[in-house]
Amino acid sequence: MKEKILQIFEKEAIAIRNIPVDDIFEKATELIYKHVHRLHGKLITSGMGKAGAIANNIATTFSSTGTPAVFLHPSEAQHGDLGIIQENDVMLIISNSGKTRELIELVELKNNLFPRVPFVVITGNPDSPLVEKAFCTIFTGAPPEVCPLGLTPTTSTTVFTVIGDALVVLMMEKIGFSPVDYARRHHGGYLGEKSREQSGTGN
Repeated sequence: MKEKILQIFEKEAIAIRNIPVDDIFEKATELIYKHVHRLHGKLITSGMGKAGAIANNIATTFSSTGTPAVFLHPSEAQHGDLGIIQENDVMLIISNSGKTRELIELVELKNNLFPRVPFVVITGNPDSPLVEKAFCTIFTGAPPEVCPLGLTPTTSTTVFTVIGDALVVLMMEKIGFSPVDYARRHHGGYLGEKSREQSGTGN
């Protein structure tokens, strides 16, 4: 059992190390910075299924570190939630296949409302419908899933999370996000207390 667990960890670690790293990360960061911090829009993340759960997590992490972000469920968007999109926003869409029907439809609906709102896609498929429409594409490297069936999103969700973390950290550094800034957004809990200690802001 221990050997099997170590093999799983190693496969996921290899997948992370093999994420292609190029100028696209800077391009995506600059795009988000422009729309959120200069044009005063917000970041809207989206994804379906387990990718959607990761997109939601990325949105909350961005928000807690000084870059306002919300998650938009692609299905709920078709029932009125599309109204959250404003003209200065930017989107971050996650789809391993790049073919997710609900996300393709979301882009079409977005284009009907605000066609100039750009989006970044994180995907394992660089030759896909979403990539064709995206402002820029962050490729995961398409690692095989550690799921014994090769189907369940496992390794793919790991690399999605790591890519999201990289974008968050790059943005924190770009905007000079400080412990004081963190403390102002975290009133309660352990992290709130720790941030106030680091920033010297007290209770």
